[in-house]
Amino acid sequence: MSVPSTATSQLFDVLVIGGGAAGLYAALCLPDHYRVGLITKDTLALSASDWAQGGIAAAIAPDDSPVLHVEDTLKAGAGLCDVEAVNLLVEQAPQCVQSLVNMGVAFDRHGDSLALTLEAAHSRRRVLHAADTTGRAMVTTLQAHVLNRPNIRVLPQAFVLDLWVSCQGGDRQAEPRCRGVIVVQSNEIRWLTAKAVVLATGGGGQVFAQTTNPALSTGDGVAMAWRAGAQLRDLEFFQFHPTALTKPGAPRFLISEAVRGEGAHLIDAQGKRFAFDYHPAGELAPRDVVSRAIFNHLQQTTPDPTTAHVWLDLRPIAPETVRRRFPNIIHVCQTWGIDVLQEPIPVAPAAHYWMGGITTDTLSRTTLAGLYAVGETASTGVHGANRLASNSLLECLVFGAQLRSLELSDLPPDPISDADSDRDANKLERALEELAQIKYWRQELPRLMWQSAGICREHRSLNAAITQVETWKQELMALPLSQTLVHLLNSPNRAPLSLSSSTLSQSLRLWGETRNLLDVADLILKSAVLRTESRGGHYRSDYPAVDPKWQVHTLVEHQTWRRSRSV
Repeated sequence: MSVPSTATSQLFDVLVIGGGAAGLYAALCLPDHYRVGLITKDTLALSASDWAQGGIAAAIAPDDSPVLHVEDTLKAGAGLCDVEAVNLLVEQAPQCVQSLVNMGVAFDRHGDSLALTLEAAHSRRRVLHAADTTGRAMVTTLQAHVLNRPNIRVLPQAFVLDLWVSCQGGDRQAEPRCRGVIVVQSNEIRWLTAKAVVLATGGGGQVFAQTTNPALSTGDGVAMAWRAGAQLRDLEFFQFHPTALTKPGAPRFLISEAVRGEGAHLIDAQGKRFAFDYHPAGELAPRDVVSRAIFNHLQQTTPDPTTAHVWLDLRPIAPETVRRRFPNIIHVCQTWGIDVLQEPIPVAPAAHYWMGGITTDTLSRTTLAGLYAVGETASTGVHGANRLASNSLLECLVFGAQLRSLELSDLPPDPISDADSDRDANKLERALEELAQIKYWRQELPRLMWQSAGICREHRSLNAAITQVETWKQELMALPLSQTLVHLLNSPNRAPLSLSSSTLSQSLRLWGETRNLLDVADLILKSAVLRTESRGGHYRSDYPAVDPKWQVHTLVEHQTWRRSRSV
């Protein structure tokens, strides 16, 4: 169901940006008397949640408890978790899981009980799963419920260029608030009004050359919130998944942590289980530890560690267990000529999950009035410096459910002017010749970030990357296309702007994603320079130890980076 381009259809109570687990569940949890618009960048089926293999963590086993789940989460978070947020996450987990079961999510079972598996850094088997496609099972079910809700309208294949922020009555001294979004859809730029906007735009893995994230994970929500003046937190903490399929021509397909939880071994070319050289838990150490173990082992044992890999051997697991638990992994590996029952899988680390994001409280509110954030784009405080496996899908549910209590107030009017929209459209047409340069930045930026801000970081390369990214940002914004778009986005004209073709719409998305990625890269690099220690997903080779003085958050507002008070 899509929204027709009429003036009345552009008025929503709530706009949810993002069609993954966080956005879908948030939309379903909003009071059903609200008019909800759900904006998705592509189709509903394309999101990082849909790719999630592992599962959802919940302390529901007889030998488990919320206390143990909290302890494991805090330990993985390396001193930077918000205890109140973690307690909320864990306490609400059984209720949210039951909600999914009631909706029809087909979790695996042992008899009448939900099946639970073990994942790294968990002290108990507490991860629910649907074979190795848990995210897909969850998202497919949520989609069906969204499409059946009469109060929710889906706007598919729509790209949000920016948040629409203004001060009440045009008073610059008044508190700014988010009043909607500016979106490109169906060959048109439109201003959509809402009393509240919920960002559920996922992560930013595409800022790195090697990532398990889908192509749409370009950090849009974080970049837009920053430009709008919302506070960001802990952007230096990026989790690199240790085991992504690494074969020429193949996508960096994630080989679930659950595989190691079931007994798979990490081995090098000589067949040695080298992970125990770096941590007593071996393959089941926290993700950042395993990623660095692979990175360091390759540095020491191969002539070109940037393209090398180790092996993940599933043969220690009973074949019937592999077939039952990991059919999708079997299928994908077969596609690339790998029989996981007979040979190990070539793997190496890849950027996977962003712990940092837009600062939110336990009600999913950001620091900007009218703006909320859920899922990976938010920094709720539950992950700290390093996410515990399978807490991410759970976070989508728990903090999406907090929007059940969302109360809305009326927006003051914002008059529409009679600016010449045809002239703006013509300017955009003439600027299309600049696309080659934009494509170059889109290609080169992830390579720069992988080399300078990947698994291991240090001062000199971080600063060199900052200089380069700042140059690229300035060059991008100096383009006539950028100047025309920024003028358009900031003008008082709110009338829809017709575009001549879908090619122009796609070009505006390329421009917007590249702008967002450059902003995200700059934010990550400067946060990584600021934190002169190693903790969780942030590793500085020039500051390899944890520093107790850095048990604080890094906070970003506008162009100011600062430290919080001690956690």
